[in-house]
Order: sequence, then structure tokens, then C-alpha cells
Amino acid sequence: MSSTALTETKLRDKIIADPDVILEDADLMRALIAANDKSLGTNVIDLRGIAMERLEARLERLEDTHRSVIAAAYDNLAGTNQVHRAVLALMDAADFESFLKVLADEVTDILRVDSIRLVLETAQDDDNPAVRKLGDVLSVAEPGFIHSYLSQGRGSADRQVTLRQMQPQDEVVYGEAAGWIRSEALLKLDLGEGRLPGMLAMGAEDPNQFSPSQGTDLLSFFAGVFERSMQRWLS
Repeated sequence: MSSTALTETKLRDKIIADPDVILEDADLMRALIAANDKSLGTNVIDLRGIAMERLEARLERLEDTHRSVIAAAYDNLAGTNQVHRAVLALMDAADFESFLKVLADEVTDILRVDSIRLVLETAQDDDNPAVRKLGDVLSVAEPGFIHSYLSQGRGSADRQVTLRQMQPQDEVVYGEAAGWIRSEALLKLDLGEGRLPGMLAMGAEDPNQFSPSQGTDLLSFFAGVFERSMQRWLS
């Protein structure tokens, strides 16, 4: 017996002993189906083969959907962990100055944004040593600025979280960083009865980091925690 015949015999015996080797190999099954179609000739329609192709296409679509759902779940879990870590970092602050320093450093790194600024409206002169000392993270503006910035002249600014892709037209919010900000998340803050509103602005150089189509649940939670912390520091 030749070596070729011996090899063929061993392969045949292996397939008979374990047919799943072929059944579980998608490429082999396609080759066998194609060979069967060729042997049938051009005048015969293999409905079973057509059905199998359609089922295979549906399976591929389901697998793609499954992968997309898993990826979205992992992204959501990662985002939740980031926000929780950021909240815990803010809670460790011993005073308001430390609170803002943690916001500018640790929270910016944890949330993976390029700039975070806290905007507070005030009718008082902002040219004082306390404001200048916190100038890297704190911006002050005249009353009405936050509504105008959020609405961009288009009326409503009622949403707590606004996500958009844009380049700021002035330096009031981000200072010198405004020139390279391409997307932003804006968190409107209620600082308590009798106080002017505040805004937490997160800016990113990546134009796709924040967009209106993204969910806002986690940022809404962060905004709620942040504004309650601010009310405590301002009381």
C-alpha cells in the first residue's frame, strides 16, 4: 500500500470515528456543500443549501450583535467605575481649595478628559487673590453667562447635561485651552436657593469624545454628587 493510500485510510477512519471534526469546521462544510452543488448540475436548485446559507447569514448577524452588546456592557461598566472613583476622590477633600485641586488633577485624569473647569456666576469683581489662586480650575462669569453658553442663543438650556462637538469661541470657560477643545460635556449645577447657578465644563481635544448621541446617566449622577458637595462647601 502506498503512503498516499495509507494517509487517506487514516483520514477516513478518523472522520468516521469523529465526524464532528468536519461538522464543526465552517470552511470544510462550505467546501462540501459547494462540491455537492456542483455535482447536482445547473438544472437543480438545492433549497436546503439556500436555507443553510440564510441561516448562516443570520447567525453571523446575531454574533455581531452579541459582540456589540458585550462591548457596550464593558464600556458602561468601565464608565461607571470611572465616575465612582472620581466621586470618591472628591469626597476625600478636606477643604474647598483641596476639593478644587482634586477636581483639576485627579478627577481630570480619572475621567480621561483634557480640561475641567468650574464656572461660577457672580456679580462681584473677580479680580481678587482668592480667584486668581484657583484660576486653573475656577472661572467666574457675569450673571446669565451659563444659560447663554449652554443654549448658544437657541433658547432652552434646561438639560442638566449637555454633550456637544464644538470649539469654544472665547476663553471664558477653558482659558488658554479653548484653542484646542473640540468636544465638551457641560454639567449644569444647582447650588442652592438664593445662589446663582454653576457649571462644570469637561473639554476634550478629541471631537468624538462627547457627542449628543451618547448617554448621560453617569454624568447626571456625577453632576448630582458634585452640586451637593458644592452646596456643602458654600454653606
